[in-house]
Formats: sequence, structure tokens, C-alpha cells
Amino acid sequence: MSNDGDRRRGRLPASRPRSDATQRFARGGGQRGPARTVQPARRVAYRVLRAVSSEDAYANLALPPAIAEAGLTPQDAALATELTYGTLRRRGTYDAIIASAADRPVDEVDPAVLDALRLAVHQLLATRVASHAAVNESVNLVATEVSRGASSFANAVLRRVARETPGDWQDRIEQDARSDDERLALRTAHPVWVIRALRRALAAEGRVEELAALLEADNASPEVTLVALPGLADPAEPHRPYAPTAFGSPGGDPHRMVASSRGTVRVQDEGSQLVALALAHAAPIRAGEKWLDLCAGPGGKTALLGAIARQEGVHLEANEVVPTRARLVRNAIRAIPADIPVHEEDGRMLAGSRRGEFDRILVDAPCTGLGALRRRPEARWRKSPADVADLVPLQEELLSSAVDALAPGGIVAYVTCSPHLAETTGVVQEVLRGRDDLVELDARAVLADVARSPMDLAADGRDGSGSAQLWPHRHGTDAMFLALIQRAPKGD
Repeated sequence: MSNDGDRRRGRLPASRPRSDATQRFARGGGQRGPARTVQPARRVAYRVLRAVSSEDAYANLALPPAIAEAGLTPQDAALATELTYGTLRRRGTYDAIIASAADRPVDEVDPAVLDALRLAVHQLLATRVASHAAVNESVNLVATEVSRGASSFANAVLRRVARETPGDWQDRIEQDARSDDERLALRTAHPVWVIRALRRALAAEGRVEELAALLEADNASPEVTLVALPGLADPAEPHRPYAPTAFGSPGGDPHRMVASSRGTVRVQDEGSQLVALALAHAAPIRAGEKWLDLCAGPGGKTALLGAIARQEGVHLEANEVVPTRARLVRNAIRAIPADIPVHEEDGRMLAGSRRGEFDRILVDAPCTGLGALRRRPEARWRKSPADVADLVPLQEELLSSAVDALAPGGIVAYVTCSPHLAETTGVVQEVLRGRDDLVELDARAVLADVARSPMDLAADGRDGSGSAQLWPHRHGTDAMFLALIQRAPKGD
């Protein structure tokens, strides 16, 4: 990437002759230009993209306050949302097109200019925005946000992109692919390693033919799903098909409904609701049970478990090691009239210090997040196979500590928002190995009992384990994984 001295760099394609003045402008020479007309929605989208690129921000957290601060109308807010998420989802494909049009690798383009080009290419190739408007406003954006010199480079690249159709560009970049998987990666905007991991996860269910549908679902905008906390709010229409607590947005801004409910209604994926409900319904609840949400941030599942615990006379505790996320947990449970302590400890240490104490434990383990690419599209470009290797030992240690913290007959729900086999069945198998005091329950049967309508939950084709995998293309949820592990009751 560019160093500090190259902060303003935006370069003309190498095939173009460069005068001294052109080279000066290509390096971003001169000051930023005077303010030019840029639609507010585009400016908001660009600044969120910059926050994602330069600050590792999450778009789903950065976009709402940016929209509010800009005072966007509902129409402009919808446009800013589509531009942001659409650009992030297909970033890999757009980078290949930009590299071809600029005749240089994207890591030789100033990051601030590159984000503007990505945003513009999305408008040119994937929206109904008129080409001249996309080019002109994007050039103005670069001039005001970076420099006049960089805007000359952006203008040259975007006019080259605008001369060809989306299909022509797709054919061009796929010509350089070295394998079928690389071609599929360029076509579906998924890194090759992610495609291979998803293929293996589907193959474990005997459903490898569903890969194309899964990749397509990852690139679709998910519907807004809300949760009504049991005993505190009732689900509205339209009901979601599976979780009895879930319903779809009736229209308008869902955050207004959340605010008016004072937190008893929240935005939460249906899959996230289902795995929490499965833990609560895996066995009959006895008054006085002790529950623990071991990795609780940001608190959505904690709130749902807390509402159920309040109804059933259960004591719930939560733990989140990251202080900022612990604050989110406290905010999430504020609407529940019950005492739910939130600890800020390493989950392995907390569970290890309270052996044999809890009747139910949720381990929503830190993971790659490959199951939520619809909602967090930037995750596909941030993660790598090395992240899996780093996370798996932590996941195993968290789950191992949790099962030791179970009282006899207690149940752990091991959950990841990832279908990667190393993070799911691989972790469960490793923890169960050599433990005759643990048994894996049939999570699919529990989900079937919880769900309002039948669920297509394929059995694991390799070992017949009882784990369950949800999928965006099959269930309309994030790709949540669930395993239920029970400690043997006394006397067994």
C-alpha cells in the first residue's frame, strides 16, 4: 500500500504518456479542490468505506451514525446503504477491474482514491445510476476528499471502465484466472479460500451442489429481522418461518420500532435467535437453574436468554472480555427487569474458576464470521486461512472450559457464525475426544421442536454427529452452527 509520502497519490495508467505536469497531478500535487457537488448519499458511503479500509470499522456499525449525522432523507439513506454494502460485497471483483483499467495493481493506488474508484465502479457496473453522473460525481469526490491531481487519475480510469459493459469486464478479468475456483471467485466476489471452505462444509452434508446458491445468497441484501423478547413484547407481523420470537420488519425504519419498545424489540438475525432458543429448550427448565453466556458481546443472545430466564426463575450471568463489547451487552439487557451481572474476564479463566456450577452455558465463540457475509461483507476480505488457525485453539479452550463448568446434567451450546469445518465439527470432535462424561445431543431435533415450521437440516454426512448448520440460501438466516453437549448426570 502507499506510504505516508504517497498519501495523495493517484496515478494515470502506464500506457498514457506523462508530462511533468501530469506526473505532478498523478502524485496528488496541489491542494484539494474547491467544494464541488457530491450527492450526500455518495459522500456518506465513501466515508464509511474509508472507515472500513483505514480503521477496520464495521460497516453495520459505522453506517447508521453516519446517515444520522448527515441528516439523510429515507431515500438517500437507502441509496447510501446500497452503495456501501454493494461496494464492499464485490470489492475483489471491482479491484480486478480497476487494476485492468488502470494498468497497475491496486496496491499501487492511493487507498483513499481506491475506495472512491470502488464506489464508482459499483455504480457503473451494478446499478442504474447514469454513467456520466457516476463518473462526474466520483471525480468531484476525489477532488474534494483527496486532491485535484488525484481526480485526473480517477477520471481517466473511470472513463475507461464506462466504455465497456459489465459482461465485457467480467470476461476480461476472468481470462487471467489460473483455475476454475479463481474464475468463480471473480464472478461471485468471494476469496478462493472461502469458496473452498464453503464447498467442504456443504459436501459434509452431501449438498455440494448448493454452492452456487450459497454464494449468490451471500451477495444478496438480507431482510431485516427483529426479535420480541419473551414476556416483554409480542412478535408482530409478518412472522418469520422458524423462530417463534422472530418477525420481519413491517416497513419503515426498524430502529424507530426498537426505540419505541425501549429495547424489548431488537434487530436480530433469526438464526441467532434459534441457537439461543435451542439452548433454552434442550431440556426442561427447573426454577433456580444457573445459566452463563460466556462470550456475550454484543448481547443479542444474552437479551433473549435473559428474558427467558426471567420468565422461568433462572439466574443468568454474562461475560465479555472486551470492555467496549461488555458495554454493548449491558445496553442490550437494560430492558430486562432482572439482575444479570456482566463480567469482563477471559472466558477460559472465568469458566475454569467455577467448575461444576452452571446448568446451561452458551459459548458463542469468536470466529471468522464467514456465516454472516450478507451482513458483514467486509469480513470476506479481512479474513484469511491464518485466522482460522489462530481461532481454533481458542475455540477449543473456551468449549473445554465451559463443559468443565457444567453441573451434572448441564448443557453447553457451542455456536459459531461460521460453517468452516475446522471451527465447527472439528472443534466439537476435539473436545469430545476421550471424554466419556460428555455426550452430544441431537441439535437438529431440538431445533425442529423449537421451530414454527419444518426445517431442512441435513445430517452431517461424515460422522452422523448431532450438530446443526443453518444456511442463508436454505433458511434465510446467517450460517449459524450449533452443537449441544451434555455432561453426564450424577450416577451415570
